[in-house]
This record gives sequence, structure tokens and C-alpha cells, in this order.
Amino acid sequence: MRVDLDDEGAAPASLPRFQRAVLQSRRLSRLTYLTGAMGVIGLLVSLFVDLFSPNSLWTAVLTNSATSLLVLAAALQSAHVVSQWRVGVIAPPSAAASDDEALLHCDEQGWYDRVLGRISGAGTSMVGQVGLPVFWLAGWALLSLISIGLIWNLALSGSSVSLVGNVVGGLLLLMGFALLVLERQFSNESQASWPEAEQLAQITRVVIGTLLVTAFCLFFSSVDRVWPARLAVLIGLLPGLVAVELLIRAFLSVFSPRNERLEPRLIASSFVAGLLRWPPRPLLALQNELHNRFGIDLRQIWAFTYMRRAFLPVLAVIVGLGWLLSGVHEIPMQGRGIYERFGKPVEVLEPGLHAGLPWPFGTVLAVENGVVHELATSVSEGAGAEQALDAAEGPPPAIANRLWDATHINDKSQVIASGSGDKQSFQIVNMDVRFVYRIGLTDEAALAATYNSADIPSLIRSTASRVLVHDFASRTLDELLGEQRNDLAADVGDAVQRDLKKFDSGVEILATVVESIHPPAGAANAYHAVQAAQISAQALIARERGAAADQANVAQLHASMAHDQAAATSREVMATAQGADLRFSAEQQGYAKAGQAFLLEQYFSQLTQGLTHAKLLVLDHRLGGTSAPTIDLRSFTLPVDPAASTQSADQPSAE
Repeated sequence: MRVDLDDEGAAPASLPRFQRAVLQSRRLSRLTYLTGAMGVIGLLVSLFVDLFSPNSLWTAVLTNSATSLLVLAAALQSAHVVSQWRVGVIAPPSAAASDDEALLHCDEQGWYDRVLGRISGAGTSMVGQVGLPVFWLAGWALLSLISIGLIWNLALSGSSVSLVGNVVGGLLLLMGFALLVLERQFSNESQASWPEAEQLAQITRVVIGTLLVTAFCLFFSSVDRVWPARLAVLIGLLPGLVAVELLIRAFLSVFSPRNERLEPRLIASSFVAGLLRWPPRPLLALQNELHNRFGIDLRQIWAFTYMRRAFLPVLAVIVGLGWLLSGVHEIPMQGRGIYERFGKPVEVLEPGLHAGLPWPFGTVLAVENGVVHELATSVSEGAGAEQALDAAEGPPPAIANRLWDATHINDKSQVIASGSGDKQSFQIVNMDVRFVYRIGLTDEAALAATYNSADIPSLIRSTASRVLVHDFASRTLDELLGEQRNDLAADVGDAVQRDLKKFDSGVEILATVVESIHPPAGAANAYHAVQAAQISAQALIARERGAAADQANVAQLHASMAHDQAAATSREVMATAQGADLRFSAEQQGYAKAGQAFLLEQYFSQLTQGLTHAKLLVLDHRLGGTSAPTIDLRSFTLPVDPAASTQSADQPSAE
């Protein structure tokens, strides 16, 4: 086996890194197993914690600590491969006996075993060219990235870890101290005796930093503090960036096949981990790389030397100008500014550019200028989250739902008065009352809104809740759902405005909108049933009243008809009687004037009426002998009219 010699042509066995290769290989093997086992145990514990308490601080702390240990285990394993190669160079294994046994074993195998052997040999050859440690390095790095991605949640809330958090934080500090001892040992190794020690020390610093930050988060974690949980999640970026770099280096190493005759280089070296040094020198690695590979020494370039010398004065001038320009303030069109000089408010600035003392001697507090806000008296959890805009042709958004059988995000439960017969009680209703407000346009209102109110929405919401409780105590549900709904909005708005003016809050209520008032979602169906029964009862009463009115009108019509018929009959009888009376009077007058002739004419007239349809010839027996009877033959001409004949016969002849 041919190996590289150093610059002086010395044999590999005489080099310090080869002489200590056996000791270094054993040490790296123990450290790899120890850190890898601790990392895997940490991930398993984090998995069990996440099953019982998801999205907790413990998951972030355990996962980030375990992934940093896995990254260190991957680096130690990669360094162990280099040490193993050096051990193999000093004491190469005897391969003659193993080759004879393999040849004899192949002669005894069948065709199926030989095919499997060829397939296995092809896979082994590919792994041998790339190197199995490269796959291990990529696997550990990928596992670390997946674990960090699963617990990444910057919306974690604060939690109290009590005594257990202090104990675990102490254990993390002990682990960090042990790793600090290991890092000091790696840093004290010379480049000749252990070339990989410097890179291992840098990655060890990454693990130490991660453990220290996570322990710090456990010590200061509480329910009212959010930053420890967020910091515990953000510290995962440090081992995550190192894992990304190791994964990229493992992927790029595939394109440089492994040569057993050349000493391998450490793949698990990290530029990100190299930045964790003091004083920080981010360009030192680039400068050394340019000098070693291309022979370019940036220290010999005059321009870079001048830039390095002039950097601090130029930076000081720029910082000074920036500090002076901090006294120039721009006020937007929709805003105002309160200028504070040495902490005391001096004036209210209008929109535009204004100059004053630089920070911190002069500051400007932003104040709204006519911006209108809408505030609901109650907001459910998660309502503040932004929602995507709904399509114009799609279904309506959930905020537009006004059905009573659903609980809305802005509904507030309220106790109101109720009455059942002569008994007094109370009811619970859900309501959505909103206020449209703005900060007053005067300078006094701007100062009051800035210095007298710490949280204007909370002040309006608490004031409105108190006013609603007082106002709803004397109103019933039927009144609120009816004509008093408009009066309610005006009364509530005026009362809230009076209280805000009493507090000198500088807030102006523009409008009060009662979006909805309805029973709770659980009682909506029952209330609908009560309303339906009431409507049915009212409809039945109206129907019965209509039937009674119909019958009364029919009876009145019949009575009117009977009355009219009786009046007509009586009038006819009266007219008949009057006619008979007139006829009797006329007959008396006729008899008085005509005497027997009138009686005779009446006799003939009655006789004619009685014998109208009889064919008779009447002869007057009183005719004398001297007067012959006369027959008027004119009535017998054809055609004969019996009526005319009768009249002619009844009339006496003039002759």
C-alpha cells in the first residue's frame, strides 16, 4: 500500500499523527458511541414528551440538545474513519489467508449463491468507492434536520417547569462542562499530532452553546414569560446550520471517489462552527484558503490595508452622522407625533418632516390622525389570526354567519331581565355589539390617548361591558329583538362616550353597531319553537276572530234583509189600504152625484170582470114593448174578438 509522505520525505510511521492514531481511534470510538447514544435517548424522550404534552418547552429543549449531540457524534465518527485509516497504514492486516478462504468458499457455492454474491459485491464496491462513513454522516445530519423541523414552532407560550426544569438545567450545565473539558483537550492538540482536533473543537463549541442556552431557558421559564420558549426554539438554528453544511459536504464528497492509497480528509468540517471563536474572524478562513490554494495573500494588497486602517474612523463618522440624523423625524399623512424633549412632551407634530434633538434626548411618539377602528366587545380565541380572503364566487366567510344555531367569534353572553306571567326571572343572550372609534383630532385628545390610556381597545371593551350589564338589566329579549334595538345602540354609545370622556381617554365614539342579538346557540331551537307556538296561537286567535266577524256580518245581513222586507210589506199594505180608502171615497162621491146610474155601471163593471172569459149575450129584461131589442152585429164580424164582443154586448145600445 502506497501512502503519502510529508514535505520532508519522512515515513508515515515517524509522523506524530500516525504514531498516536491507535489511541486517537479508541478515544474517538468511545466518544462516538457515548454522544450518539445520548442523542438518540434524548430524541426518544422528546418523542414521549410530545405524545403526552405537545407543543411544550420540553420538546424544544430535548430535541435541540439531542440533535447537537448527534451532529457531534457524526463529526467524531468521520474523524474516527481517518484515524482508522492511519492505523491500517501502520499495521496493515494480512489478506492472503482470507483470500484463499474466500476462493474456496466460492468454489463450494451454487449458482444462486454466486448471483447473490455478485450483487452484494457490486453494492459493496459502490459503497467502497463512496465510503460508508459518508452515508452515516449524511444520515445523522438528515435525522437532525428532520427533528429540528418537527419541533419548530415560534408561537410557543410560556410555561412553568418548576423544580424539574432546574434539575434538568443543572444536568445540561454538567454536560456542557464535560464537553468544555473535551473542547479544551481538542484545542490543545497540535496540528501535527492531530489535524482533525481543531474542527472537532469547533463543533464541540456548537454543542456547548446549545446546551448552555437551553439550560438558561429552563432556569428563566415561567407562565408570564414568552421569550425563553422562543429562544429555546431559535437555538435549534445553530445545530441545524451545521447539519445542513455537513449534509452538503457529504453530498459533494460523492463526486470525489475514495482512494485507499491516499490519506482521507475530514469531511465533517464546518464553516459555521468555525465562526464561534473570539475574536471573531469571519474572513480568516477565506484568506487562508486563498493563500493556500491560489497563492493570493490579501495582506500584501495596499487597498485592503488602507481599508483596514480607515475602517474605524469612517465607521465612527458614519455612526456619528447616523446619531445626528436620528433627530430628524418623518410624520406620515395618517399620523401625528408627540415630541418629547428630555422625556417631557413639548408639542404635537403634524404630518411632515421635523427636526429636533437626537436620540435619546429627543424622541417622537407616534399617534394616529383620524384613523377609524372597529372594536367588538368580545373576541374568541384565535379570532385575531389573519384569514385568507374569500373568493367572490365562493361560500361566504364564517364572520358573515348570522344564524342563531352557531356560536360566532364576536358573541358575548349577557344576562338580561325576563318575565313569565307575574314572576320575574332572567335570561341569557348572545350579542355582537361593535364600536367604531378614533382618537380625537385635537392636540389634547392625542396627548390624553398617549399618556392616560395604556391600552385603548381594552379600556373601551371593559367600559362597554360595564355599560351593557347596566343597560341590559332592565330589558327583555322580546324588547331587544323588537323596536328597542335601535334605541339600545344609541343609549350604549352615549353611555360609553360619557365614561371615556370622564376618564379623559381622548377617544371619540363615532358609531355603535348592534350586529346581532339572539339566544345562546344551544337554546336557539327551543326559542324558535316558542316563537313558532306563539305565532301559531296568534294565527289561531286571528282566524277565530275572523270567523266570528263573518258570522256576525251574515246575521246582520239577514236581520237587515228581514227588516227591509217587513218595511216593504207594511208599506204595500198601507198603500193598498190607502188605495181602497180612496176608491171608497170616490165611489161615495160617484153615488152621490149619479145615483142609480153609478150603481148600474158598477154592477156592469163587476159583472164584466167576473164574466171576462165567458161567451154570453146579456139581454136587459127591462126593455119595454115600445122599444125593440137591438143587436150590434159589428161585434160578430170575423175574426171575432171575444173581449171586444163582450164589451160590445155589455154596453147598451143607444137606440
